[in-house]
Amino acid sequence: MEARAVPCTLMRGGTSRGPFFLASDLPASPAARDAALISAMGAGHDLQIDGLGGGNPLTSKVAIVSPSARPDADIDYLFAQVNVAEQRVDTSPNCGNMLSAVGPFALERGLVRAQPGETRIRIFNVNTGKRIEAIVQTPNGRVTYDGACRIDGVPGTAAPIRLTFLDATGSKTGALFPSGRQTDLIAGIPCTLIDAATPLVIIRATDLGKTGHETPAALDGDRAFMGRLEALRREAGRLMGLGDVRDLVVPKPVLVAPPAAGGTLAARYFMPHSAHKALAVTGAVGIATAAAITGTVAHAVATGAGLGTTIRIEHPSGALDLMLAQRRAGGPFEASLVRTARKIFEGNVFVRMPESVAGETLVTFAKSA
Repeated sequence: MEARAVPCTLMRGGTSRGPFFLASDLPASPAARDAALISAMGAGHDLQIDGLGGGNPLTSKVAIVSPSARPDADIDYLFAQVNVAEQRVDTSPNCGNMLSAVGPFALERGLVRAQPGETRIRIFNVNTGKRIEAIVQTPNGRVTYDGACRIDGVPGTAAPIRLTFLDATGSKTGALFPSGRQTDLIAGIPCTLIDAATPLVIIRATDLGKTGHETPAALDGDRAFMGRLEALRREAGRLMGLGDVRDLVVPKPVLVAPPAAGGTLAARYFMPHSAHKALAVTGAVGIATAAAITGTVAHAVATGAGLGTTIRIEHPSGALDLMLAQRRAGGPFEASLVRTARKIFEGNVFVRMPESVAGETLVTFAKSA
């Protein structure tokens, strides 16, 4: 297999990290594209020693960006979760942390023209069919990554990037509560099955023998608990109309508990087979939406959650603040929050690809690199 050089930019987005590609620099077919990503990230080895991945789901993510043909968007963004231990790519979810760096990347690569002061970028997420607005700091018409904004889970400070999910409802299922209920019983456990930015199954931590304030390592190390959580997740996926989800990363399980440090509620978010060391942005949107709605598991443990209020979700690395609003009564929920990003390096990643995948011959890239 001959190695091919593919242009990419490695970026941190929020509390995640991964390479950003122009769609035109990757193979056109999904099978060939995924084979290129598997090679680029070194998937199939727990250290991802032969690629760019960092041996953790948070550092095995990819963003693919292109100009948008939609009148209501400037760019399209496709997110890919590359499995660490298996040679597998999942494009079913969105990633809001990687989304934080999509706007800066688009500006850097000339897909959007920067404005003096700050630039508003309309992003269409291909995974979910939803739109997000990003406001990026562009003093003197150029992206800046330096600033005084601090987010928990990331060292140092950086320029703020404001994200607004314009309508997160029904990202994969088409409904806020796919089962038609705010709370379902699964194996005798009350669960909220919600689809806002990403499908979630939200469970009260104490119902699974946890406090909801454990470290990710402690949760990951309890294999009996993790097995029980996976069984609940798979049944939740069926009830949400997602079918057999054993090979999908959605729905994401979430444990919720009363806050311990003055927040609205505490959460432990799973990806889904390991606990997040902080909190996914899309997960935070779903948790906050559930917390603001009566009858949900999250609302029952939350303190003072509602529309027009700041909802602070405590997580293992600190907390994440969101604001929920509706422009009109009965209209879609809009969720706004602040993230940061950083460009780490840019250049070429060398990928090796098999001659065929699942019977499809992998011959050419969409554009020669």
